[in-house]
Amino acid sequence: MENIMEIALYVLATVVSILIAGKVYLELRFRKQVKQLFIQSRSLPLRVFRKEQLAGLPEPVKRYFLHVLKEGQLYIRNIRLLHDGEFKTGLDKDWVPIKGEQYFTTDKPGFIWKGKTALFTARDMYLAGKGRLVVYLFNLFRIADGHGKKFDKGELLRWLAESVWFPTNLLPSGRLKWIAIDDSTAQLIYTYLGLTVDYIVSFNTIGEITRFETKRYMGDKDLETWVGTVSEYQKINEVTIPVSIEVRWDLKTGSFPYARFHVTHIEYGKPALF
Repeated sequence: MENIMEIALYVLATVVSILIAGKVYLELRFRKQVKQLFIQSRSLPLRVFRKEQLAGLPEPVKRYFLHVLKEGQLYIRNIRLLHDGEFKTGLDKDWVPIKGEQYFTTDKPGFIWKGKTALFTARDMYLAGKGRLVVYLFNLFRIADGHGKKFDKGELLRWLAESVWFPTNLLPSGRLKWIAIDDSTAQLIYTYLGLTVDYIVSFNTIGEITRFETKRYMGDKDLETWVGTVSEYQKINEVTIPVSIEVRWDLKTGSFPYARFHVTHIEYGKPALF
């Protein structure tokens, strides 16, 4: 009986050690990736927003920038945020609580997101023009590793939609343009490294962006309709941004939301880990 107890304790200690080692390894790798993200961000002369930049833009787009930015607002280059919320690991699964942290750059498009639930840890990223999604079970077993051209496009789309958290990134530039549709919608087109992505963006009468819609690869499968809705605008760091976002797939079989995030903290100009 004593030998059995010793073996059980040894096995338990081994399992705990492996789990701890796996967690440490993933954390060190995450820190390295965040460092890489901020290194790739170029140092450019400071730019500021001026209302004359809005000349020629579609009316709902003008309304948006006048609502969320103030004259003289510095262009936002580096962003870090924390969020909570709920997530589905599959369209037919139950909602589970999730906490995440995310880092962005704008001079060169890039982001790294880490999301954690009770069972899995996910890394979603767009680094040096490449997209990737990696999921680990118990910080140990890699159960998904998506990469390739479909993920490059999908992660660039994520970065572009989440620019509502740093709206100077949505101002027109050599890479980004807005095309008029009607009084409440406009097309957003972004091109980087030969890859072009686009959204149909909806605005309310106040000037808030409320919805993004596009065609996006569902993992490494076919293009499907992907929709993001944002709400609960607040003035934070002198910029007006939404703090709630829900994303979903609109399929032939129905509408399937899979992530609902609420931003709990956001900072600009701090290219470092929390």
